[in-house]
Amino acid sequence: MTLGPIEMICIKFPDTFVKDEIASALRALVESQTIRIIDILFIKKDESGNVMIREVNELDEVDRSLFTPLIGDITELIAEEDVETIADSLNNHSFAALMLFEHTWATAFRDAVLNAKGQLLLNDRIPNSVIEEVMSTQSQVTV
Repeated sequence: MTLGPIEMICIKFPDTFVKDEIASALRALVESQTIRIIDILFIKKDESGNVMIREVNELDEVDRSLFTPLIGDITELIAEEDVETIADSLNNHSFAALMLFEHTWATAFRDAVLNAKGQLLLNDRIPNSVIEEVMSTQSQVTV
């Protein structure tokens, strides 16, 4: 199986639950074949600093029903070291979702580049805050 670019993201939440709107947004991305979720897990740190890590199949029935349709076979490819690093960085009484996903939209483009003997020279993600800052600076310049 040929995979497109793989990315891992972690999102921290102030509460210990994920809202339905997040699952709906993920569902739209999966159904449109924009992404394929490879693995997802949830890290919760209680008020005493104790860490609980849960895979989708370990969630309660209501929460599991939000995510199970979005994920084929859980691959458990997220490294334990990454989970520990994120858990250590969380404040007490907080929650994070860690997701590994494939950019399926990019697979055909990648194949076309490879077929043309092209080579990827740069792949950088530029934070929105940087773009917004540059754009606001440009809009302040008068001609």
